[in-house]
Amino acid sequence: MSFLDKNKEVLQQQYTGLWEELVSGDEDELPSEHIKIETAPAGNPTLSIKGMHIHSPRDPAREAKRLIETINTPQLKAPVVILGFGLGYAAEAAASLGLPVIIVEKHKNLLLKAFELRDFSGFLSNNRLLFIAGGSGDGITSALGIANELTANDDEEKKKPYVIRNKALIDLDEHWYKSIEDKIRTWSMRDDVNTATHKKFGKRWIRNLKKNMIAIRDLPGVSHLAGLAEKSNTKFFTANRTNQREQGDGEKEFLPVFLAAAGPSLDRILPLLRDIYERCIIVAVDTSLRFFVRNGIQPDFVLVVDPQFWNSRHLDRCIDGQTLSKTALIGESAVYPPVLNLPFKNKLLCGSLFPLGTFIEKQVDSKGRLGAGGSVATTAWDFARTLGANEIWIAGLDLSFPGLKTHFNGARFEEKANSESCRFYPVEKWTVNALRGGFPFKAPSADGGQVLTDRRLSLYAAWFENQFKQYPQIQNYCFFQDGLKIAGLTFKETKEFLSLPKRRGEIDSRVKAIFEKIENEFNNPQEKAGREKRYANAVSLLERGIKNIRSAAEEGAEISQLALRYPLNPQQQNKVIKELDEITRRVKESDVKEIASFLLPLTEGNDTQVKDEKDQFKAYLNSSLKLFSAMAESMRLYKI
Repeated sequence: MSFLDKNKEVLQQQYTGLWEELVSGDEDELPSEHIKIETAPAGNPTLSIKGMHIHSPRDPAREAKRLIETINTPQLKAPVVILGFGLGYAAEAAASLGLPVIIVEKHKNLLLKAFELRDFSGFLSNNRLLFIAGGSGDGITSALGIANELTANDDEEKKKPYVIRNKALIDLDEHWYKSIEDKIRTWSMRDDVNTATHKKFGKRWIRNLKKNMIAIRDLPGVSHLAGLAEKSNTKFFTANRTNQREQGDGEKEFLPVFLAAAGPSLDRILPLLRDIYERCIIVAVDTSLRFFVRNGIQPDFVLVVDPQFWNSRHLDRCIDGQTLSKTALIGESAVYPPVLNLPFKNKLLCGSLFPLGTFIEKQVDSKGRLGAGGSVATTAWDFARTLGANEIWIAGLDLSFPGLKTHFNGARFEEKANSESCRFYPVEKWTVNALRGGFPFKAPSADGGQVLTDRRLSLYAAWFENQFKQYPQIQNYCFFQDGLKIAGLTFKETKEFLSLPKRRGEIDSRVKAIFEKIENEFNNPQEKAGREKRYANAVSLLERGIKNIRSAAEEGAEISQLALRYPLNPQQQNKVIKELDEITRRVKESDVKEIASFLLPLTEGNDTQVKDEKDQFKAYLNSSLKLFSAMAESMRLYKI
């Protein structure tokens, strides 16, 4: 049996569809005359393309082994990305480390050539391999997510991938591989952004949650709205606290949803705004709400999830009992507290993203989680998905700066810049700072050109692309192509949208019916009394748990501090270690342990001094003192 047949057999058994994809051909195939195969002195085949050696011409296997030895595997515990497969020597060596390997190769016929020349049956039997072959390379984001799950346990930190580049192959297709590296970089930045956000807003989230806890008791969750956009021929849907719903017996019909983000292209939707209102359930983000108010349209839902005071200012002069008599607020329990007191027609909460809110919800009333990709627009899209839409029409999701604009005309950002403009700090300077603050760079736009974006916005784009792949049954359409290219967001002509039937009467009727149902079920006296009882029990349990962990943490800090003052013999050291281990056990067994650990990353500093300590017991005490002191401090912040 030839190498190709052996490799084909394994591929067809373990990599469904990959073989068919490889043999389907590709318009970007390397011409056969450019590929030259030779036998190296070491006996292995080696490869050159257009006269450039892709591997060592003497011993390609040894070259790959030395390259992989530079990876510090005990510290890595992360997937390895091979950019440029060639004849697979580096990929084979990487797989020997026991780490997931993502193989990225532009040319499918080059992969086939490698499978023809070398026996990869053992290598391919490794179930920790993922392939990105040809095409646009968009699958790299999903592959990184899968590979990362294979490398980290639940209690381990997920780490950035290690990228091994075949420079000769990358130089042949520089733009294609650069696009892949941009996606890898964007994916890798997520944890950095989350950590920075946590550090910046962690205490604010807790302060807001403490003030908003009673709203978890008194406001229904978005789970009650699940399937609002779905309609069967025979039954209306039923949503309840467990997010279950009865399905009709006939075929389903769907109401389209219009999602309004706050990018510059939102201005261009104005001539269509009345038509959109007549045809779609309208979901606005807080930033875009004033666009609707200014143009006399009431969105059906507006999402507000940011904890900051300044973010709540987007709602200034937007809300009164008449202006938004039909709009419902979708909030998160850590939102800036006055937002939940605004006179919206109806108010609902999505599931909390933070341990304190999650703890209360589990005890009192589950709200229904929405996705969080770092932007209110990501949460708004997931809300539209939860409504059951099979079509989501989107405007203002530019994720870039077309025409060097940051938002639509009249956005709060623009008003603030205009009101604060002065001789020494004009609007133009504010705009330049806004454009430069996020590390801007040029990226492909939806219309095939280039557009200015930044790291933060490209992260959001990666989130949307991932979600679009996870939910392929949902069609996502845009009206314009001003912004960043987002795989899965399809441009549609205006006339195609206008061909949709007008259904505003039906939309209003269904929204009204579901809120009447929520009122009857959620606020009936028996259910309300039950929630009040569960809430009182949850607060009591929370207070006891916080008090106990604070006491344990203070005790642990005191023991560590005293032990550091005086030299201890081995017997005394063992006694201290047992006491601290017992305190750690008490914390780990607490019902509120996740709450206790939430702020700890904010207090961690540079551990170099502890790691370099020659006295291991003293290093252990320093580490314990730092941990327990931080825990005691965070528990004081949680005091109800």
